[in-house]
Amino acid sequence: MGVIKRVTKAKTHRGKRELEKRDPKLIENTKQSIFLRGTKCSENALKLLKDMVKLKKPQAVFLSRKNDYRPFEAANEVEKLCKRYDASLFGFGSHNKKRPHNIIIGRTFDHQVLDMVEFGIDNFKSLSDFKNAKVAVGCKPCLLFTGEPFLSPSSDLFRIKNLLIDLFHGEEVTNIRLEGIEHTISFTAVENKIYMRSYRIVLKKSGEKTPYAELEEIGPSADLIVRRTKLASLDLFKSACKKPKEIKPKKVKNISKDSFGSQLGRVHMPKQDLRRLPTRNMKGLRKTVAEKKVERANKMRTSTNDVSSIGQSTRRRRGGKGSGALSGANMTPLSSTNRNQASSTPKTPMMLHLTS
Repeated sequence: MGVIKRVTKAKTHRGKRELEKRDPKLIENTKQSIFLRGTKCSENALKLLKDMVKLKKPQAVFLSRKNDYRPFEAANEVEKLCKRYDASLFGFGSHNKKRPHNIIIGRTFDHQVLDMVEFGIDNFKSLSDFKNAKVAVGCKPCLLFTGEPFLSPSSDLFRIKNLLIDLFHGEEVTNIRLEGIEHTISFTAVENKIYMRSYRIVLKKSGEKTPYAELEEIGPSADLIVRRTKLASLDLFKSACKKPKEIKPKKVKNISKDSFGSQLGRVHMPKQDLRRLPTRNMKGLRKTVAEKKVERANKMRTSTNDVSSIGQSTRRRRGGKGSGALSGANMTPLSSTNRNQASSTPKTPMMLHLTS
């Protein structure tokens, strides 16, 4: 029979609140990190772990107790510690003859190890070796990645880049001000090495609106040599990066965004008749008295022409002399008898085609 997983229930209100904090959420909390040392740990590895804790405070904890762990052989103990401290990132320092000055950086998903990378430390300088001003605690760093290996998805350094971003990401921010960018960490990949450098950004007057920026190295500084890697499969990595449907923004019809992030809306309107569009009645556009007289005379002329053309067409239908139109000589007034005959005859319908 398999091992039955016991359901942990809180006995106090404080325990209940702690369990609720660890429950899965739609928007997760800021990722916590733990850093621990093995039974044997060199001074360089120990200083690098402590410097990382200083850069990541208050989202990092250093456990000073010596632990006889080997994460690449058995990661159960590390997973238990991550679950106890509600941490999804961990760092482990060790030292032996085969792998001197060794550190392991990894992350977990669902309380199980997802990715794990082992680095060797070379040319190390700690924060205390640089005698200058440091950045404030909790300052969010600006991460710079340089080198072709970081760009090719087939290489391990592509996933290591994602792991380093996860490690130094910190809190989620929506707005950034220029004075708040004080710290930058640079990673340069050359073959199987990653050159890690840390700088403080100093803003100086430039005589213009934008200040002049200078970089001052503050440490830690180290050459990280990639030794062993244990990366998750693509399917497991996709499931770890999957977002719930509730977080995904719903698509709004007829609204889009351009490359600069500004919203663009599309409005559907019926066809407009510009002739009925109300315009401003300006005195300069009014017709003069002479123009009104000319327009009135043109209307009278067109109306008389229409009446005469209708009379000629009726006379042709009743029968006239000749094959063409009736002339003035052939037009004779009707007598009383002719009027009676004309009134008794049935009227034929008339079709008028009005063309503009």
